[in-house]
Amino acid sequence: MYIPRLGAGQNRWFAAALSDQKGKAPSRLAVFAERPQHKRWEMVSVVDLDSPDLPDIALDHDGYATAVTTDGNKHLAADAKLLRTAVLDNFATGGTNMGTKVFAPTKASKRQIAVHDKTGTRFGAQGTTVFAGAANHYTDAYALKTTDGGALILFSHTHTQTDAVAHSGVQINPGKDDRAWLHDVPRTSIRYTFVCNDAATVPAKAEPSRLIGYTCARTDASGPPVPSWSDRA
Repeated sequence: MYIPRLGAGQNRWFAAALSDQKGKAPSRLAVFAERPQHKRWEMVSVVDLDSPDLPDIALDHDGYATAVTTDGNKHLAADAKLLRTAVLDNFATGGTNMGTKVFAPTKASKRQIAVHDKTGTRFGAQGTTVFAGAANHYTDAYALKTTDGGALILFSHTHTQTDAVAHSGVQINPGKDDRAWLHDVPRTSIRYTFVCNDAATVPAKAEPSRLIGYTCARTDASGPPVPSWSDRA
């Protein structure tokens, strides 16, 4: 566990490196935060790691970590806002605009770019797929100082994936994972919403950051039924 030393009035939180089995290297990073309004601690973020090699967190003589500011921090090469923009660009453009400029190539960033490249072409001439950023309700970000003067930053983002048919006579049939929102009604387009947790290491100097893991979950899906179903309704 990495417990930051916090000042009076600061929200209390800590990070934990979690293993699937006792004695094994960590495979996830989680953040737990105190929620006074709920009178309890809650896990507010969890990220699957692409490598068990975690950055070295700076600890004081009592073993406490140091929390650092995540937005507008001039002592870091990137803040949470820029990291979030770069992640969204990985999905939206394959990293063309910001993603490959902010991030060095890692398994996590390559996976995000692969989602854009593979998903965007899977329909061929029958349909299209477009990724875009969406309203993010989870703007909290958490950062711990690393021994090299940089930081480990954990943050969240929200993006959409819109699949649409290219011409009439073609339909998209919802899969079993989408039936909670779409039932079995075929659609002309479907807009999926994903909420994701991300973890990145950021240097103190002007060098690329490293995305070390991310985890996404589908939280919504909607879209117009094909005309025959609309008429029936």
